[in-house]
Amino acid sequence: GNISFSCSEPQVVPVTFLSSTSYLALPGTSGQDEVFISFQFRTWNKEGLLLSSKLHQDSGGFLLYLRNGKVKINLHKPGKTLSDITAGAGLNNGQWHSVSFFAKRNRISVTVDDDVTSSAHASIPLQIYSGDAFYFGGCPSDGNISECNTSFGGFQGCMRLISIGNTAVDMISVQQNVFGNFSDLQIDLCGIIDRCLPNYCEHGGECSQSWNSFYCNCADTGYKGATCHYPIYEQSCEAYKHRGNTSGFYNIDSDGSGPSGPFLVYCNMTDTTWTIIQHNNTNLTRVKSANRENPHTVFFKYSASLDQLQATINHAEYCEQELAYHCKKSRLLDKSDGLPLSWWIGRTNETQTYWGGSLPAVQKCACGLEGSCIDSQHYCNCDSDRDEWTNDTGFLSYKDHLPVTKIVITDTDRPNSEAAYKLGPLLCRGDRTFWNSASFNTETSYLHFPTFHGELSADVSFFFKTTASSGVFLENLGIQDFIRIELYSPSEVIFSFDVGNGPSEVTVQSLTSLNDNQWHYVKAERNIKEASLQVDQLPQRSHAAPPDGHIRLQLNSQLFVGGTASRQKGFLGCIRSLQLNGIALDLEERAKMTPGVEPGCPGHCSSYGNLCHNGGKCREKYSGFSCDCTFSAYAGPFCKKGKYISAYFGTGTSVTYNFQEYYTLTKNSSSHASSFYADMTLNKEAITFAFSTTRTPSLLLYVSSFYKEYLSVILTRNGDLQIRYKLDSHQDPDVFSINIKSMADGQLQHMKINREEEMLFVEVNQNERMKFILSSGTEFNAIKSLTLGKILENSDVDEETMKANSQGFIGCLSSVQFNHIAPLKAALYHSSSAPVIVKGRFTESNCGSLTGADSTSSETTHSFADHSGPIDEGEPLANIIRSDSAVIGGVIAVVIFIILCITAIAVHIYKKKGIYSKNEAKGSENEDSAESALKSELSMQNTANESQKEYFF
Repeated sequence: GNISFSCSEPQVVPVTFLSSTSYLALPGTSGQDEVFISFQFRTWNKEGLLLSSKLHQDSGGFLLYLRNGKVKINLHKPGKTLSDITAGAGLNNGQWHSVSFFAKRNRISVTVDDDVTSSAHASIPLQIYSGDAFYFGGCPSDGNISECNTSFGGFQGCMRLISIGNTAVDMISVQQNVFGNFSDLQIDLCGIIDRCLPNYCEHGGECSQSWNSFYCNCADTGYKGATCHYPIYEQSCEAYKHRGNTSGFYNIDSDGSGPSGPFLVYCNMTDTTWTIIQHNNTNLTRVKSANRENPHTVFFKYSASLDQLQATINHAEYCEQELAYHCKKSRLLDKSDGLPLSWWIGRTNETQTYWGGSLPAVQKCACGLEGSCIDSQHYCNCDSDRDEWTNDTGFLSYKDHLPVTKIVITDTDRPNSEAAYKLGPLLCRGDRTFWNSASFNTETSYLHFPTFHGELSADVSFFFKTTASSGVFLENLGIQDFIRIELYSPSEVIFSFDVGNGPSEVTVQSLTSLNDNQWHYVKAERNIKEASLQVDQLPQRSHAAPPDGHIRLQLNSQLFVGGTASRQKGFLGCIRSLQLNGIALDLEERAKMTPGVEPGCPGHCSSYGNLCHNGGKCREKYSGFSCDCTFSAYAGPFCKKGKYISAYFGTGTSVTYNFQEYYTLTKNSSSHASSFYADMTLNKEAITFAFSTTRTPSLLLYVSSFYKEYLSVILTRNGDLQIRYKLDSHQDPDVFSINIKSMADGQLQHMKINREEEMLFVEVNQNERMKFILSSGTEFNAIKSLTLGKILENSDVDEETMKANSQGFIGCLSSVQFNHIAPLKAALYHSSSAPVIVKGRFTESNCGSLTGADSTSSETTHSFADHSGPIDEGEPLANIIRSDSAVIGGVIAVVIFIILCITAIAVHIYKKKGIYSKNEAKGSENEDSAESALKSELSMQNTANESQKEYFF
């Protein structure tokens, strides 16, 4: 029959609106009582004008446009909007969508994607008659068409299958200028570009786009920047510590902008910073009935992936993990065939047969290395195969094998054979990259490293300090591409680069000089979207990349650090913690073999000394610094902990801190005394302390002088506070009484006393500061000693002070500080080295922290399971409720803990008395859990071998 071997398809001619000024004008039939227009469009833009037209005889007009990805129609007459309806959603997704607009008489409707659920209808008080022209995508710029004067701009995207009054528009005729007219269109091609394929948003960032560009939503990724490239978290606990943070939970990102994401760890900010990473099984676990055919295998899952763990371990100076193996007739090694009976596996997935405290490839335990095993013929205690509990316990510290991911046990199926294991968390300390530094001593010296090649994103970060006014930090050259970061002037850093689109630069200006020999931070990043530069906490500056330019860095030379390839305009000063794309460069190792460059940089206290609080002194270290809290009333890494260093004073107790050695001089010889003690003359004092007592009168604090001058702070018989200053040996003391209430009520009272020459300021319990004026003098000459409690030496003091000293002080003293001196801390912690004398009953106490009077300034301390190291100041992770309930809960917890401790000790004594009785064995069978039963059994085993002990309640 009549067959044609082809299919006649309707010709589809798309058109591309290339810019916001593009438009397509098509004629209409004026005066018709109905309007019907349909077309398809695709775009990435949320907004844009799709269609506009005037109605017949200037009776009004209508706009069909996109707003927030929805189609909206606006029908209006001069000076009044008649209708504004909306249809569809998410139409800026780059896919084709159809739109039909119909108007007849006073009814209008719009339908999207032929879906009746995505349609909208309205009635209007106006008879609609069509105009003589329809404008798609925009309007002529030289025309006076009010319908096109919109705030949302023209349409950028593609259209096709345009119909007016059920008649398809022939776009080829439009292209040939036969029908209609247009501007800046691309006909017979849809030139839309999918800028999210491939997705240049890193680390799981969500990509969206407009016609000209793409955007990355970095929410919940842990990264920031135009392409979610740069981490928002620090790389280590050490970095958090040197921002002044205290102990607590923190997210760290060990590989920086690398592929591994951030994860949660506990940072224990002691003098040494520990990173603690937990796993899913830290309990003491009992094992029975295991053999080589049916081994007991346990897997450990950590709060981080193995890649994250590896990056953390590589960053750390030292890592360890405690592994305890308790055994009763359960061996680790079969001596007959030399094969292991139990072993463990680390992140390298290799079998390890050495145990805690030993070394790799030795197949021994700690006692085997030390020669202290209970059977000298074996290298592990458990290999003695005794019918009683023993153990091989110690720390695994070979970083390449950590952490432990698996333990296999095979020797617990013989009669009376049993084992138990316990694996602690992974502990890592330090950050070997944070302080890695080099000192550049000549302008022609430099270090060189391998560098970027073909990178889409590149970031560089480092710290520097210098006294020079200019110099190149680093430079890398390609055939055409290059990057350079330099100190251009004392207050200006420039990041210049070229990726093939022509040279560009980003500049940061500082209001203060950067060549002040302080550490300053620089971060530069170049990605497909932009280049950015940040210096310290100054606002980040950026430079947008061209939308369709070259995107990859092509650098084929070495990276020069501290200079340039031509050895000109080099950098004089120090650079540390240099990282490229999250990878640390070992400056110190390269500096060891490079003339003019020295490993390490001194002078960290000049930048970080302000982190040492409360009189703590910054001490330089080769890698970083530490805070010396010897002369502070506080402790911890920043001298912020230990606000409540407290002690209980019994009857007659005296603590005397001597400011100077006593020289054998005649006290009345003022000329000789002044030559020795001129440096101990004060014109101001800052004193803080807290106390609680019920005894009056009492001597709280006494400062003596070689010139018979003194300061005494006492409680009078009625409980009033008195401050008595005698700064002139020939006058009576100035006496200042504070009688707000009786301060001998057993509550903790907080005192601040500050003198500046004749002005005296006193603050009690954080109430309003009181002001007094001294008349006896302004200088406290040749101060000798400070006494707390009772004055034991002969002193020439007034009668009221003598009455107060008759029984001294009985009660609690806390947080005592006199200028930079902390006498309580010296007496409790440094009594052998500090110039302090203690007489009578003097014991450390927590009496200064068991009251709510200063709860608002108390610090939160976090502990962490299975970590036995010291815990320092705490900081909640986020939004932890700090309320009175926390204080109440803490007090309740302390009380319960004390009761449990007393109960445990009593039970321990009872068990000790009847340790060999049958009733004892029955008692252990009634424990709440297998773990507690095992712990009890192990404890009994150890107790049986202990000597007699005395217990004090």
